[in-house]
Amino acid sequence: MENKLTAWQRVELARHKDRLKAQDYIHYLFDDVLELHGDRLYKDDHAIVGGIGYFHDMPVTIIAQSKGKTLEENMDRRFGMSNPEGFRKAMRLAKQAEKFNRPIITLVDTAGAYPGKEAEERGQAQAIAECLSLFSDIKTPVIAIVLSEGGSGGALALSISDRLCMLENAVYSVLSPEGFASILWKDESLVKEAAEVMKLTSYDLNDKGIIDFIVKEVEGGIQNNPLYSFKQLDQYIFNELQVLNKKDKESLVKERYSKWRHLGI
Repeated sequence: MENKLTAWQRVELARHKDRLKAQDYIHYLFDDVLELHGDRLYKDDHAIVGGIGYFHDMPVTIIAQSKGKTLEENMDRRFGMSNPEGFRKAMRLAKQAEKFNRPIITLVDTAGAYPGKEAEERGQAQAIAECLSLFSDIKTPVIAIVLSEGGSGGALALSISDRLCMLENAVYSVLSPEGFASILWKDESLVKEAAEVMKLTSYDLNDKGIIDFIVKEVEGGIQNNPLYSFKQLDQYIFNELQVLNKKDKESLVKERYSKWRHLGI
């Protein structure tokens, strides 16, 4: 499958209407999940869901960007685009995980942070910056998984981690192909060319050393055989947590910092 699809075809698969959402992964991977709500400052943002659960009998914290499965759900969750209170909820849960020595699993699935006026009024940029700072030196293992779209600062806010992996047909980039074509070439119709130039596929990013693992999908996308991908992801998380949990906190943070500072060098 690696050589069969163009970058734009993978973008289309990442946006497929039947593609699995964060809730599907949470249901399969974790047991006894208790969702926690609110940022303790403003309100609960449904674009980010989080809580605590068990992964192979190990307590973990789950933080996920959550798109809906219906139009009504997507309107409520703003298609997975978070307001500042969503990022602040993520930080609250991350601090709690650090306090109780729980590993953190983040599920990344957003076209970007919500661009509305109210988000800017409540400090969108600062919330993302604080998220980046917090996850850079939090003293507990963090594994991030890009499920479908990983776009802009909204995705980066939950991507700072010890291990970063992607589903095979996910994409991860600073902006959308439409935005790239419109801004750089003044022609939004050149989206297919933009997707190729941007190097946003899992294979592109794996070649550049930006991600650590590709979770393979069956032909046509994960929705055609979820278990095929779920089993790989389950094993990957299990194996990596065995390694990360053995590291002392100082080494964990130092290696994470070095990993992200050397990307692209």
